[in-house]
Amino acid sequence: MKTIEVVAAIIRKENKIFATERGYGDFKGKWEFPGGKMEAGESREEALKREIREELDTEIQIDKLLCTIEYDYEKFHLTMHCYFCQVINGDLSLLEHQASRWLTRDELHQVDWLPADLQIIEKLM
Repeated sequence: MKTIEVVAAIIRKENKIFATERGYGDFKGKWEFPGGKMEAGESREEALKREIREELDTEIQIDKLLCTIEYDYEKFHLTMHCYFCQVINGDLSLLEHQASRWLTRDELHQVDWLPADLQIIEKLM
């Protein structure tokens, strides 16, 4: 089974967490933490900053690693490195996603998360 290694940003502001809804692909309509695939030669942190610039036109500060999630989807194995982050410049403009929400801890289960991202929710609770 193919392994895909990605990074994800858990962007926090005023006791809320930023979530995005996929607007494309097999998982269209599912919610996730923004981020994406690492490119050859990139560190995890470089990849995460690049992905957030590309997807949300925003600069972030990476605070610390929360966890690494391992999850088997039907067609691939996912390794996802999840970092607490905060916005340092930009307005989180949706360039690839179809929707976004700021969610409090109590609201985290109000959206339909991707299965791997559900594991992050469990850690946040």
